[in-house]
Amino acid sequence: MNYKELMDAARNNVGALCHACPVCNGKACGSTMPGPGAKGVGDTAIRNYEVWQDIRVNMDTICENTEPDTSFDFFGYKMKYPIFAGPVGAVKLHYGDKYNDQQYNDILVSRCAAEGIAAFTGDGTDPEVMKAATAAIKKAGGMGIPTVKPWDINTLKEKFELVKASDAMAVAMDIDAAGLPFLKNLTPPAGSKTVAELAEIIKAAGKPFIIKGIMTVKGALKAKEAGASAIVVSNHGGRVLDQCPATAEVLPEIAAAVGGDMMILVDGGLRTGTDIFKALALGADAVLIARPYVTAVYGSAEEGVHILTDKLGSELADTMKMCGCASLKDISDENIW
Repeated sequence: MNYKELMDAARNNVGALCHACPVCNGKACGSTMPGPGAKGVGDTAIRNYEVWQDIRVNMDTICENTEPDTSFDFFGYKMKYPIFAGPVGAVKLHYGDKYNDQQYNDILVSRCAAEGIAAFTGDGTDPEVMKAATAAIKKAGGMGIPTVKPWDINTLKEKFELVKASDAMAVAMDIDAAGLPFLKNLTPPAGSKTVAELAEIIKAAGKPFIIKGIMTVKGALKAKEAGASAIVVSNHGGRVLDQCPATAEVLPEIAAAVGGDMMILVDGGLRTGTDIFKALALGADAVLIARPYVTAVYGSAEEGVHILTDKLGSELADTMKMCGCASLKDISDENIW
């Protein structure tokens, strides 16, 4: 199966709300929620994608003829590429009946680990989702990052026991999930956190802690103050608030402010290995890619994860070679226009 055949297969499996578009640019999703769209009109998701396309790469092949080294060190784990599958929850609700969250995470985590990368797993109101996700990570030798919603501290402590038992390489919280409609008025409660609350949560986690949903320098500095080991520059795929800037637009200033103090990851509209190259040139250490991995799993399960990962990695390596970058550390803002 090739990538086109994978996408064709996915369109028959993703249900009525996702179209498995040839280019996942947010335009067909709009305000479909439930579904892969936004609670608003979805203009932030569209902007995420389009800004990456406006950035160009500087070709330079007057350099040593070597094969690029795409390897990436993540808290002591050597990964083949600076790529993570992003966390996705409620897949049955948003993407159709073929898989539930437990089945999706089991496929995604194991195959990502086999491909030399790692998956962030989703969370949900059903406690079984986190149990199954952490079990999948444990089975993969800890190669995965459980992502918790911004629950109350007591709920989080219960989930962190599962995280610790899984030997996960790190743990994340998508703090921007505070804007998701389904998290409002819940028991247990979920929502925004103060710096002090985050500091308590990070201490309880007992793992390198990643805060996902940072879109300003001020937010990054607050994450640093709370003790985060890494942040994800993210607007939740443009799903939680219209009229946000694209992640590519705010990434450089955030990386300049805190890049020396914590790892910088980014998501939102990245669709090719060339986009990944651009993200690293703007100051990111690695990227998260979410919706394309959903499409890949729905298209052909483990084989789909392999096809997408190989495509992204090959595109990244080719761009590095054509821009004179022998390793990830060679990529800088001089390589983009």
